[in-house]
Amino acid sequence: MASPVEHPPQPAGGKRKGKAVYGQAKRARRWDAGGPRQLEPGLQGILITCNMNERKCVEEAYSLLNEYGDDLYGPEKFTDKNQQLSGNEGEDDDVEAALKKEVDDIRASTEMRLRRFQSMESGANNVVFIRTLGIEPEKLVHHILQDMYKTKKKKTRVILRMLPISGTCKAFLEEMKKYAETFLEPWFKAPNKGTFQIVYKSRNNSHMNREEVIKELAGIVGNLNSENKVDLTNPQYTVVVEIIKAVCCLSVVKDYMLFRKYNLQEVVKSAKDLPLLNPKQATHAGNGKEAELEAGDKSHPSDPAEGKHDQQEVPENREEVETQVETGEGTKPELESQVPGEAKSTENDLT
Repeated sequence: MASPVEHPPQPAGGKRKGKAVYGQAKRARRWDAGGPRQLEPGLQGILITCNMNERKCVEEAYSLLNEYGDDLYGPEKFTDKNQQLSGNEGEDDDVEAALKKEVDDIRASTEMRLRRFQSMESGANNVVFIRTLGIEPEKLVHHILQDMYKTKKKKTRVILRMLPISGTCKAFLEEMKKYAETFLEPWFKAPNKGTFQIVYKSRNNSHMNREEVIKELAGIVGNLNSENKVDLTNPQYTVVVEIIKAVCCLSVVKDYMLFRKYNLQEVVKSAKDLPLLNPKQATHAGNGKEAELEAGDKSHPSDPAEGKHDQQEVPENREEVETQVETGEGTKPELESQVPGEAKSTENDLT
């Protein structure tokens, strides 16, 4: 009489996990071991917002960045490791050939991670982060916008804004203060000085306080040089603060207002097209209240596409609200909190 087949004990909670579950976990660990694939502290790159189609956005970004990157820095050089390792494959047995193939795959993966531009997970919808190596992101993005501003030639369809990110740190106030004290020195530490504004954006983050961040950063700029002054109309420098989840992205850019807040869709428009605002938007602009008008904004009647909102507090009919700060005559900043209304801003939309 055949003995009954013994089955391994089942977990008390229910069904046993299938192979697919373990396979996914294993693949995830291998992916993580290959290097950082998402936005984290210690990176430089370019933060790009898009209109619903992130895959197309990445394709456009690679095309645009490679075109202008080759123009500024020369063509990207590669080493064909496959050819280097393929010379003796005929002499190796199956085991050695398999081993060499695995080594080759690892090296090819490393080569990809060392590319000039590499797309990474940003942590927010409709936002793409392109990590950069060996280039200055602010210089490259300014070069792109300057060329598009002059030629008025539209080169993207889904990319909206393209912001260079010169540094990232943890999105906690003390960490940001410590990082910003050194980060802001090249632009604002005496004898360097300049007029400036601060714009702030937060996505998928609930623990940061807008007014607190602005107060601290403005205080740092004032302490670096008391001659740093605020100009909300045409500042020399714009301090961009982009917070996504637990990561703070910082940059200092030029010609922010001239290049339509680094919006690739707006910068190619001719001067006669810029005043085309509906009455409500014109009122906001006249009162000095800023409403970011990217392609996909519901409040713009000529744009059928609609973008998804990632900001925690999204006022009605505003795709994006940025915050600016005025520091007054000395090192003590005057904050936006002095103006009633949390969603108000002191920046004009028109230059």
